Amino acid sequence: EQDEGGEPVQRIHDEVPFTLQTAALGEQTEQEAAAAFIKPFDLSRAPLFRAQIVKASDERHLLLVDMHHIISDGVSVNILIREFGELYNKRNLPALHIQYKDYAVWQEGFKKGDAYQTQEAYWLKQLEGELPVLDLPADHTRPPVRSFAGDKVSFTLDQEAASGLHKLARENGSTLYMVLLAAYTALLSRLSGQEEIIVGSPIAGRPHKDLEPILGMFVNTLALRARPEGGK
Repeated sequence: EQDEGGEPVQRIHDEVPFTLQTAALGEQTEQEAAAAFIKPFDLSRAPLFRAQIVKASDERHLLLVDMHHIISDGVSVNILIREFGELYNKRNLPALHIQYKDYAVWQEGFKKGDAYQTQEAYWLKQLEGELPVLDLPADHTRPPVRSFAGDKVSFTLDQEAASGLHKLARENGSTLYMVLLAAYTALLSRLSGQEEIIVGSPIAGRPHKDLEPILGMFVNTLALRARPEGGK
């Protein structure tokens, strides 16, 4: 919804209608059933969450869950899975100390403080001037109009490589994340021939323990500007 000034605001309902849908898998594959279940949400109508039980066989059922990103993030998905498991095994969930609205109030207050101004000045300095645009070489000619449709490549490091990376991090007083980020920016620099790279990296955005069990959109993406110059 919007307030009187036209700014979007969150409305908290006392209760919302929710129905756990059911269906049979039939001739569909599990992937096809999941794809058919996902549909756009109307942001003006709660809930921005839906779930369905799909019967694959007498011994196998699928739980499909669809949530809009405006009310959840990756950590929220892990919380949901963990708490479903707890309830399935007849365990009680601990009570929440705060709600997402409390975080929203805190965040608005933080934006008025000195710490926020200091952080804002830091990031404005980091991202000042002309920003580099990553231009990786392509296998084929790029289309006249780019779709920006992305994909991913997944692989698993063996134990020897993982141990070596952990050792490198310890020897340099850094974290595994920092080592992997440095390697990633160096790889992008080598492939593109650019000596300045910006990488977007998500952070959890949950600075307090009481925020850890709450479902909501907390994640924030930092634009990290690196200069993996060839001579270094």
